[in-house]
Amino acid sequence: MKVILKETIESLGIIGSEVTVADGYARNYLLPQNKAVIATPQNRNMLSQDKTKFELQIAKEKKIAEEMAERLQGIHCEIAAKVSEEDRLYGSITVRDIIDALAKQDVKVEKRMVLLTEAIKNTGTYKVPIRVYREVEPEITVEIVPEA
Repeated sequence: MKVILKETIESLGIIGSEVTVADGYARNYLLPQNKAVIATPQNRNMLSQDKTKFELQIAKEKKIAEEMAERLQGIHCEIAAKVSEEDRLYGSITVRDIIDALAKQDVKVEKRMVLLTEAIKNTGTYKVPIRVYREVEPEITVEIVPEA
């Protein structure tokens, strides 16, 4: 089913874009939550008139994201973990551990924003990208140190 998004949805697209989604997703989630409308000629005309409003909202979202990215750029967080003799961790450092370490520094990020490809299993310093907005991905420094 083709729908026109009334707000930006990370996995689908930005506000005002026309996307094709599964019928059930549209009927059960997007339409009842007023996040999209069915792509009919009448709705296309109505949304084309609101295009400037959408462009302003996109610019506002991007500006907020860039400000947050600027704050995140210099962040360095240190996570203490139990290690064996070979500097290998007992267990691993996951996205949840990084979110908790950032929360201690009064930085709030969501789980889906942290782009950790695989769990960290050794001590050392790692660069972890944080997706704030489309194409806005500052990197934070995560240092894994042995627990005292």
